[in-house]
Amino acid sequence: MNPRRKKRLLAVVAIIFGVGATIGLVLYALQENINLFYTPSELVEGKGPNKEKPHIGQKLRIGGMVVPSSVVRDESSLKVSFKLIDKGPMVTINYQGILPDLFREGQGIVAQGVLVKANEIDAFEVLAKHDEEYMPAEVAEAVKGIKHEKPTYNLENGN
Repeated sequence: MNPRRKKRLLAVVAIIFGVGATIGLVLYALQENINLFYTPSELVEGKGPNKEKPHIGQKLRIGGMVVPSSVVRDESSLKVSFKLIDKGPMVTINYQGILPDLFREGQGIVAQGVLVKANEIDAFEVLAKHDEEYMPAEVAEAVKGIKHEKPTYNLENGN
């Protein structure tokens, strides 16, 4: 092999190695910041075809409806505990801080936190969803005439 081809080959190998190392480092750095979204059912029963469950200590996001009469507030601090449900098992969320203004029982929320037990999360952020009936004027005008029915779901018996 002549010296010119050898230099080109080394340059190509170095570029491929550099790109591979860069991609590997980026994926390693992002590994800590990836938060998977779960529903209460997926958290307890597992997600996907393999029914994979998150491990204790994993950061995650969970979304569901706040169960009526499940909000327990600590009198001496900002600690709040409440239960979330979708269509199956309930999950307990522990949070310390001021809850959003839109937070209330029977309302949909998304919490971000760390899994401490199979069905318990210590949240560091709670986001309340706005009312499903709200629609900006432009969107309301665009969908005028399309019939929309609110889904019926009873939290007490799961139907």
